[in-house]
Amino acid sequence: MGVKLAAASGGSIELVPTNTASNFTVTVPAKTGTMAIDGPAFSANTVTAQTITTSTFTKIAFNVETFDTNSNYDPTTNYRFTPTVAGYYQINANASLGGATVGFVQCYLYKNGLAHSAGSGISNNNTVGGKVSASALVYLNGSSDYVEFYVWQNQGTSTNLQVATGDNTFSGAMVRSA
Repeated sequence: MGVKLAAASGGSIELVPTNTASNFTVTVPAKTGTMAIDGPAFSANTVTAQTITTSTFTKIAFNVETFDTNSNYDPTTNYRFTPTVAGYYQINANASLGGATVGFVQCYLYKNGLAHSAGSGISNNNTVGGKVSASALVYLNGSSDYVEFYVWQNQGTSTNLQVATGDNTFSGAMVRSA
C-alpha cells in the first residue's frame, strides 16, 4: 500500500488501520527523503568456546543466528553483517572472557576490515574474567560495507570466551535510510 501526497500538507500523516481498537501513528520527517521501515536487522551469538590469543585482535565467530530479517549476516564463514540496503545502522556487540588473570581486555567494531569504533576496556585482576561491549551508529552503503566484532587481550596467555546464554552477542538494525 502506498500513500502519495500531491502537495505538502503539514509534516505528518496519520495512518489509521481498519481495526479501530488500536490506532498507530507514523510521523514522517518534514523533509524530502525516504523513511526506513522494516529495514534489515540481525542478532547472533556464539556457543563455541573460542580462544582469544594474547596480544592479538581476534574476530569473534558469532555462529548462531537468533534472527536475520534479510539474510545479511554470515554465521558460517566470515561472521560479518553486510546489509544490502544503504543506511545508518545501530550495531551492538559484547563478549565475555572466562578465567582471566591480570591484564587488559579491549574490543572494537570493525568496518570493512579496519577498526571503526572502540568499545569498553576492562582491566582484569581476578579469576572471574570480564565482559566488554561496543556500540555505534554506522553508515553502511548497502553493497560492499560490512561490520565485524574483534576482541584483544594482553593477559600473557590465551583465554576462552564464556559460552553461557547471552554472554556473547552481536546485533544490528537499520535506523534510517541513506
